[in-house]
Parts: sequence; structure tokens; C-alpha cells
Amino acid sequence: MLIAVDTNVLLDLASKTEAVADAVATIRKRLSAARFIVPPTAVHELVLATHGESERTRRAALLALSKLRLWGFEPLNLVPVGHGIVERIASEIRHKDLVPAEEMNDSLIISEAALLECRMLLSSDAHLRAVNFQKLTLLLKDFDVAAPIIATPREIVRKFFR
Repeated sequence: MLIAVDTNVLLDLASKTEAVADAVATIRKRLSAARFIVPPTAVHELVLATHGESERTRRAALLALSKLRLWGFEPLNLVPVGHGIVERIASEIRHKDLVPAEEMNDSLIISEAALLECRMLLSSDAHLRAVNFQKLTLLLKDFDVAAPIIATPREIVRKFFR
């Protein structure tokens, strides 16, 4: 089972946000075969964050980049699939108002997670959490991919942490 992680999850993990660490630990414990992947857009955002406005964000981004594999996260690329289809799906996601038009990266991350066949997208992003799952499922069905469940680390902890 593949689980995609958004940039904010990695930044929060680097900042030692307890809910994120607990969510990752809970998923690993309950789904022993789960693999955490980092979609290309999330990797790109993480690299950009190393030049962010705040020192805290820059430090967290650098730490996250340096520890990705140590933490068990696999950065992936979509070369075999092609970036054109990613952009087409992302464009449709924005066109159907599933995410605001200006949130291009959010639509790309959803598209990448779906094309990578991720069952879940872990994100603290309000725009991603607000996506209408039923409409997303129907849209992605037209591209022969399944919609990942979008959950926040806090939801995982609240529902499954013991």
C-alpha cells in the first residue's frame, strides 16, 4: 500500500510536530506493508522551502531533505508515466473547482498520488482536505485511476492512535 505525503507533513515531521510523528507511527504499526512516498511536486516544494522566508522553514526543509530516506520516505518521479498526464489531470481538478485555481501544486500532488496508485494522501493542507471525494473519484475514473483518501495526521491520530 502506497501512502503519499505532502510537503507540510515532512516540514512538520522535521519540526517535531507530535501529531505527525504519531500518525506516521500509527500507519506503520497498523499497515505493516505500507510504503510512504513523496510525489515529485512535494519534493520540489521542499527544495523551494530551503529558500523560504523564515529561518524555521528553511531549517525544517533542509532537515527533511537530508532525512527523507532515513525516515523511510521514498521520493519518486513520474518519468514512466509522463508529466503531461499529470498536468492534464491537475488542470481538470482545478477546472472542476475541486481545488482553487491558484493552488496548482495541490492539484499536481493529488494527480501524482493517483497516478502512483497511492491509497492515501497524508496532508495538513486545508485545500486538499476540502476536496469533494465523490467528485474527485468520478473525475479520476475518467483517467482510469483511483482517488486517494486524503487525511490529515491529526485525523489519523484521533481515529487510530492508541
